[in-house]
Amino acid sequence: MMTCCNPPWAIVLCFAALVMGCGPQRVAAPVADVAAAKAIREGLVTSVAAVAGAGEAAVAGTGWASLKGRFVFAGDPGQPRPLAADKDTEVCGKSEKLFDRSLRVDTSSKGLADVVVFVRKSSRVKSPATDAALVFDQKNCEFLAPVFAARVGQPVEVRNSDPVGHNTNIDGASFNQLIPSGQATTYTPDVDMGTPKAVTCNIHPWMKAFVIFRKDGYVAVSSIDGSFAIADLPAGEPLEFQVWHARATGGGGGLVLERPDLKWSPKGRFQLTLQADEVKDLGTLEVPSGGLGT
Repeated sequence: MMTCCNPPWAIVLCFAALVMGCGPQRVAAPVADVAAAKAIREGLVTSVAAVAGAGEAAVAGTGWASLKGRFVFAGDPGQPRPLAADKDTEVCGKSEKLFDRSLRVDTSSKGLADVVVFVRKSSRVKSPATDAALVFDQKNCEFLAPVFAARVGQPVEVRNSDPVGHNTNIDGASFNQLIPSGQATTYTPDVDMGTPKAVTCNIHPWMKAFVIFRKDGYVAVSSIDGSFAIADLPAGEPLEFQVWHARATGGGGGLVLERPDLKWSPKGRFQLTLQADEVKDLGTLEVPSGGLGT
């Protein structure tokens, strides 16, 4: 009986068989190290999160600041245009005349009223929404506030101080109601508006105003002397502000000014980074007549 490796040719065959896999394998097949792979993945996730967190920390600031300024009209506003109040004239005619109030300029100070200034996006908010109701009234067939702002969640008391009914319709919001004579209803806005929206009365079509609701409350409307102020703004981080007027010729009603120091854009936006406890005064913001289509 011959063994596997007696003749020379058998030795060759045995050697070949060993090389080809006849005998037991000396090198084990690769096996996935699940624990090591998991540790590597967790390490990568932690590293990415740390880098992202560092980036956010670099952008997010601390503290609070304020912004103020005053808009003045550089041109001649001309005479206000009378409105065609041809319904309920026994009530609507109690005032001498009803005029278009889309451009209100103080004759003595040249202050420009009804300019809206608001933060486009804020990372922090200092104060919660107030429960104090904002009154939005209508009398003599006109809205007493041509432009007003409120915070999302802040009650708005819509009044009708006329002896005739009014239908108050807020564009872009879920409010379109008949307000009977001498009555009022409360609306709590739940929509964050990216630009002021029209408020109209379907019964008296010449009636028009504008409103803007913002979640963070960082919005102001210039008064009759053109001044405005926004308090408790996030400090230490870039903020982009939107400036709007009903007659502005910029994109989307954006008010365009020549202020390269503020990087004022053709859409009526400018940028600022405020310091903690700073009261930033933009000074006099001169609005050319061409910027309001006059």
